[in-house]
Amino acid sequence: MMEWRIHPVALIRGFLRPIDPPLFLLLSVLLAASMMLMQSASPERMQAQLLNTGVALAMMWITARIPASRLLSMALPLYLVGVLLLIGVALFGEVSKGAQRWLHIGVTRIQPSELMKIAMPLMLAWYFQQREGAIGLRDFIVAAVLLAVPVGLIVTQPDLGTSLLVAAAGFYVIYFAGLSWRLLVPVFVLGVIGIGAIVIFGDTLCQPGMDWQILREYQKQRVCTLLDPTSDPLGRGFHIIQSTIAIGSGGLFGKGWLNGTQTHLSFIPERHTDFIFAVLAEEFGLVGALVLLVVLMLMILRGLVIAAQASTLGTRLLAGAITMIFFTYAFVNMGMVSGILPVVGVPLPFISYGGTALVTLCVGVGMLMSIHRERQQSQT
Repeated sequence: MMEWRIHPVALIRGFLRPIDPPLFLLLSVLLAASMMLMQSASPERMQAQLLNTGVALAMMWITARIPASRLLSMALPLYLVGVLLLIGVALFGEVSKGAQRWLHIGVTRIQPSELMKIAMPLMLAWYFQQREGAIGLRDFIVAAVLLAVPVGLIVTQPDLGTSLLVAAAGFYVIYFAGLSWRLLVPVFVLGVIGIGAIVIFGDTLCQPGMDWQILREYQKQRVCTLLDPTSDPLGRGFHIIQSTIAIGSGGLFGKGWLNGTQTHLSFIPERHTDFIFAVLAEEFGLVGALVLLVVLMLMILRGLVIAAQASTLGTRLLAGAITMIFFTYAFVNMGMVSGILPVVGVPLPFISYGGTALVTLCVGVGMLMSIHRERQQSQT
């Protein structure tokens, strides 16, 4: 009779095989920091965040085990499902706090725009891989249309933060595919002119009754609040004022873990989600903020190394886009919390409370691990 034996060491090696050690180490540091900050900002949510983290890590491991080539083959179905779900949100979505972002599916509800953060770069990376060796202006136009459809649907929900992230994910793929910087210069110039006009003529443009045409009223108010948060210190400007006070009061070394006065007196709004960076800066000071920046930059650097070493055009574009999305999350969140960007509802990556965003980000990490493993296998 044949006897089956499972060697523990072989079992552990098999379990860890898809994991990239440097990437997982950096991710673990960020998730540990998240738990520390959550204990201070919102201890009643610790159990839920632990569950979110467990689910996110499981999804990362599953994704890392899927061959990168198979991930790309899933691009078109995922993209089409995502667009159909976004159309479903527009037609039948649930309205909450003035936004129509959720869709009921059976006994639960989903936010389809989150799916597009992964489906969009996958779709464009797959498309450019099909066109490898013959990429021309027509392909960039097609890619722009593929990007514009979901972004337009998300903007109308309205969800400016998610639309920005999806647009950034698609743009990075298009740019890495070889888009000439000369085509970006006019857009950059127009952007600078627009920002300059808002800064110079902000007092006039922000007067009651002024219609900006291209922005909704709440979006206009976000920009005007950024220019002068003291114009409504107990209303729209409260978020920025309190978060900048918390950041400044932390000084060099901070007030100490669990000792943040702005945090524990509930002056920082949304302190467990979008404004958790203010909690970090208050309790751990400039040094703590810089440590977080170093860890994030090392993760981004590791992702870019994986992208540079990827074995195919599609996986190279996908890895580059995913990595730059981590940067976009961090840049936009820290910018809005410190008062240099409008508040658009973008969480601090791997740190803020929330299940959907954390799972999406960890799936991205899993994709990077899958791409790296495919390269290692191609070399053996």
